[in-house]
Amino acid sequence: MKMRMSFHSIVLAATLAAAGVSLSIQPIVYGQDPGAKQDMKQAGHDTKDAAKDAGHGTKKAAGKAYTSTKNGTKKAYNKTKNTTKGAVNGGKEGAKQPQ
Repeated sequence: MKMRMSFHSIVLAATLAAAGVSLSIQPIVYGQDPGAKQDMKQAGHDTKDAAKDAGHGTKKAAGKAYTSTKNGTKKAYNKTKNTTKGAVNGGKEGAKQPQ
């Protein structure tokens, strides 16, 4: 009985020791560290994407500014045209009436 208990104790101790050793050793994994070259490539891609986003935003803002300016110009033209017609007609009526 004593021999059986000591055998089990030795097997248990060996198992625990092996588990502790295997947990403390970190596996070596290749290809995980991108390195400086990959960092530079990624920075270039990020810069390119940021420039694209800025370009799209500028295009959208310029389009809105163009449309607003066009509409404002038409509105001013029509108001000036109507006011001028009113002034001409008022002048004609005033010229016809004797004082």
